[in-house]
Amino acid sequence: MAEGLLRNLGGDGVDVFSAGTVATSVNPFAIRVMDEIGIDIRGQFSKTLDRYVGMQFDVVITVCDTAAANCTFLPGKYNRVHWSFPDPAAASGDEARLEAFRTVRNGLNLKFIEWLAAL
Repeated sequence: MAEGLLRNLGGDGVDVFSAGTVATSVNPFAIRVMDEIGIDIRGQFSKTLDRYVGMQFDVVITVCDTAAANCTFLPGKYNRVHWSFPDPAAASGDEARLEAFRTVRNGLNLKFIEWLAAL
């Protein structure tokens, strides 16, 4: 969701790369809640951090505590930003999970808007 939101909000002015600590698949609930706001993330795919070793970044943003703990090995000089969001997939039951994904989506959206405005 973070990748889709930042691509949408940042437009051509921001290069966006995303990765998780484990490659899985794009969660169907993420696709659904992003569809609700008109952002299609079906073309995205799960990537791990090793894909980006050797690349230079201006900013690395982590959005969960597990990612923050595992991103410490990325070499180079960059600004590091961490926003702690719960894993919405950990919610129990479809309705609770859907609401958890909406909550994280909305929180990320606000953080990205604030962050981009401060650039």
